[in-house]
Amino acid sequence: MTQRVVITGMGTINSLGHSVSQTWDNAIAGVSGVGPITLFDASDLLVQIACEVKGFEPEKYMDAREARRRDRFQALASAASQEALRQSGLDMSQEDPSQVAVVVSTAIGGLTTLEGATLGMEVQGPRRVSPFVIPMFMPNGAAGLIAIDNGAKGPCFSVASACASGADGIGQGWLLVRNHTADVAIVGASDATITRIGIAAFDRLGALSRRNDEMDNTPAPFDLERDGLVMGEGAAILVIESEAHARARGAHVLAELAGYAGTSDAFHVTAPAENGEGGAKAISLALDSAGLQPEDVDYVNAHGTGTQLNDISETRALKAALGDRAYSVPISSTKSMTGHMMGSTGALEAILCVQAILEGVVPPTLHYKTPDPECDLDYIPNEARRLPVRVALSNAFGFGGHNAVLAFRAFSG
Repeated sequence: MTQRVVITGMGTINSLGHSVSQTWDNAIAGVSGVGPITLFDASDLLVQIACEVKGFEPEKYMDAREARRRDRFQALASAASQEALRQSGLDMSQEDPSQVAVVVSTAIGGLTTLEGATLGMEVQGPRRVSPFVIPMFMPNGAAGLIAIDNGAKGPCFSVASACASGADGIGQGWLLVRNHTADVAIVGASDATITRIGIAAFDRLGALSRRNDEMDNTPAPFDLERDGLVMGEGAAILVIESEAHARARGAHVLAELAGYAGTSDAFHVTAPAENGEGGAKAISLALDSAGLQPEDVDYVNAHGTGTQLNDISETRALKAALGDRAYSVPISSTKSMTGHMMGSTGALEAILCVQAILEGVVPPTLHYKTPDPECDLDYIPNEARRLPVRVALSNAFGFGGHNAVLAFRAFSG
């Protein structure tokens, strides 16, 4: 018999804040995280804007020696996990470590480390390559380090499904807890891809906004004049556990993680299926897994990247899955504020769904000015909206045709 899965802790660090509360306050206020790139000299690039995590000092979360041995994506994940575990009140000394899983994903891994090591080898030769390059680059590194930091000895792995990685990682943790493989799972994702090669490569794909001189107007999901996504970075971590386990230790439950589903478009390595069929199927399956109907949905946090193809495809997916409800349910893309944090965006958007349930307010889609006839739903333009939220969906659709959808429900014990 499957178990109900609940959320007891959340943590994040991203361009809007170094905590859940700071991030939420800025999201509801419609603050944009877009700014000039400062992590490196971008003056020769066509794209010179991003949503950077400003003022991040890894030494605040770990000793200086350890900080030097962690890639930026790993250090961000560690910082977010500390906040999530603190809120959860989980005491590892009281837990069976084999029953605590870690599923912390990434779309790309330690790109900062790989880029730096490759450039360094060209100048200094192979003998100068650090022995820490591989552990700092490997995509499973954040998951492994969080397990080591906390003595978690249950299943530990990372999911790589491009921009769906964070949502898929949370979903895999949900399955572990739901099916009695673990009592607790530390889940989420982290990415730090604002590097020279990261920006240049995504720009060459035609994915990035080039509005360097119009930062107040981009990214603009679902807007007719949208011109692409803005690269973001950061980490988001949740602590999930079985309802029975949470009750036994007296934990405060934030919300229920009620459902999850993943599908594949099997269509194109970067473009989404034009009819939104794969996304629609994932939405329907996630609702089914949660025992919900389309009319139960109160809010959708959309994938909403601000690219031409994605926003149209997702709109079609929502219509196909939700039917008439698609035209009345409030939908927003918080990537309009945080930028696209690659694999970690889905994990942050999961946190924002939980916050919407707890606070009874939904964040806006920033920079929305001109309606697109092909994107004709309620995208909560520019200002947060107060409304009761009992059920929220989070969509995450990634390169390769990966579709992951999470369903959250207000907890009633």
